[in-house]
Amino acid sequence: MRLYEHEAKQVFFENGIPIPRQYGVIHSAEELERLELDYPLMLKAIVLVGGRGKAGGIKRAANPEEARAAAEELFRLKIKGYPVEMVLLEEALEERAACYIGATMEPARFHNTMIVSAAGGVEIEQVAKEHPEALHRVEIPGNDLDLPPEAATELAEKLTVDLGKNALDVGKLAELISKAYALYQAVDAKICEINPLLITADGPVAADAKIVLDDNALYRQAELLEGLGITGKRHDVAEPTPNELRAQKASFPYVDLLPPDAPKDPEKLYVGLVPGGAGYGIFSIDEVANIGERFFDGRVVPVDFMDSGGGPPQDRVAEMFHLLMDYDKVDPIITSRFGGISSCDVFIRGLVQALRERYEQGKRIVPIYGRMVGTDLPSARDYLERAKRETPEPLREMTIIVGNRKIMADVIKEGISEAVAARGWK
Repeated sequence: MRLYEHEAKQVFFENGIPIPRQYGVIHSAEELERLELDYPLMLKAIVLVGGRGKAGGIKRAANPEEARAAAEELFRLKIKGYPVEMVLLEEALEERAACYIGATMEPARFHNTMIVSAAGGVEIEQVAKEHPEALHRVEIPGNDLDLPPEAATELAEKLTVDLGKNALDVGKLAELISKAYALYQAVDAKICEINPLLITADGPVAADAKIVLDDNALYRQAELLEGLGITGKRHDVAEPTPNELRAQKASFPYVDLLPPDAPKDPEKLYVGLVPGGAGYGIFSIDEVANIGERFFDGRVVPVDFMDSGGGPPQDRVAEMFHLLMDYDKVDPIITSRFGGISSCDVFIRGLVQALRERYEQGKRIVPIYGRMVGTDLPSARDYLERAKRETPEPLREMTIIVGNRKIMADVIKEGISEAVAARGWK
């Protein structure tokens, strides 16, 4: 769960990391008139996606007129499809130099890692790719809560050399590096970074702040979250979409792959996915996209990631299908149930329940193609055959392959082919 910049800066300040003077967060340009502000001033779009600076999401204002114009422009802005709904106001700083300090975990060996670079204020991933020599790092094999002093000093010395005449005292840099690492550990962060850390006449200041908390450790951070006024789990990229909030309430993982306001292209087929598990979910996304590219000129779009979890109850299975059929972007649904922990019988009962309920309520029903195999398959097959006899009309758009007669990749291709043919595409 990622914190907003102003939240991360509050945490930095409370842990001894200098930040610019904060004037607050506004939700409209009109709010500027009610604030006492000193100039020059920075206005920064508050979003959880990257590339804010390149998208024009950071403005500097020398007076109230410029601040009003900048705020109005920011609130009209969308960054990677997400509208700007909050703007941070803070002191504008005069910098001598900028650098990067960050703590994260090295994914191959799961070592905590401290990284510094004199290339501050740019995307650190780009620096790592194009100029890896500009990064200095220290891996900590243990789970030490504090950075070993010799490691902090080593990184500070290397950063001082790279910054040259604009560098800080090694001791001050080492102290700041140590504080960033200690904070990373204290809040159970996946990432804690300052980019850029500005070197000013008054010392180092964290001009930007990024903290991503480990979702699995949120139960240990109740005091932190309460202090920030956060009452619920937050998506890493942006605030949860309506679909994601609905899935959270129903207790199953779900991620929209398209921005909520993305227009629907009539020349494309949008495929909803109800897999039997996370692995099948990832496979289904890749295979739908792959089949779309290979056979349908790239006109097939997977719209979601979903995971039923182990042993979902029937009502949860029904809600998974309800969610996607209520989602107006979805054309057909591809589904699979590879019964291991989960029951094919519960799966098919949940699917039939959803279709019957929608038929009775006059709600939209979309074509559903899928396969089920595994635990409780005989009883699932019997129930499916009986359901088709008893209520054929609600189930008319449902095609479920029973058993291993076809591999899932072929089921996906055939389902997409039928949906494409129904549109009259060649």
